[in-house]
Parts: sequence; structure tokens; C-alpha cells
Amino acid sequence: MTVTVYEKRTCTTCRKLAELLTERGIDFERVEYHVEPLSAGEIRALLDKMGISAREALRMREEGAAQLAASDAGEDEIVAAMAARPELLQRPIVVNGERAVLARPVERVLEIL
Repeated sequence: MTVTVYEKRTCTTCRKLAELLTERGIDFERVEYHVEPLSAGEIRALLDKMGISAREALRMREEGAAQLAASDAGEDEIVAAMAARPELLQRPIVVNGERAVLARPVERVLEIL
């Protein structure tokens, strides 16, 4: 089982998730998508695995996110904005094979383990 966590290490929720996985003895690979941004294609693939729209994956605390969510922007525009500004993508995202979940709250990760 290869578990991949898309995170920002300074994020409190991401740290809590890492703690939960470590406590359960689950090895995982970390991807700091704020350091090495994801392409639009990679973001689309994550959204597909999670079964959510780009609008649902917007991190509303970030500047410009609410305006983007309220606009008539399509999926491609929102994904492009996330690729250009990684902070717009919610975190942490956990991938296990062909399944993924936005781990907010962190216990949601248990759905795919």
C-alpha cells in the first residue's frame, strides 16, 4: 500500500494527519505541493480520485478564493488558478491507490485505508 499525502508541513491539520498515520504504523510519502507546485493535470487527477469539483477544493481562507468560487469560472479556470497559486488548493489530500480524500477532519483518511 502506497499512501501519498499532499501537504504543507507548516499546516496544523497536515501535522495532525502525519501524527495519526504514524501512530497507526502507516508509511506515507509526502508531497509538499507548495514547494513543487502541481500541474493542472495532476490537480484534475486528484479531484477525480476524490470525487469533488475544483470549486469544492478551494481553500476559502486564501485571498481571491471566495471571488473565484462566486464567479462563473469553470472547472478549467479554477484548476488553472490552483496550479498558478497552490495555496488555493485545500490540504491535506491523501491518495491510496485509485482513491483519495481531502482529510478535513484528519479522521477522513480512515475511509481510504
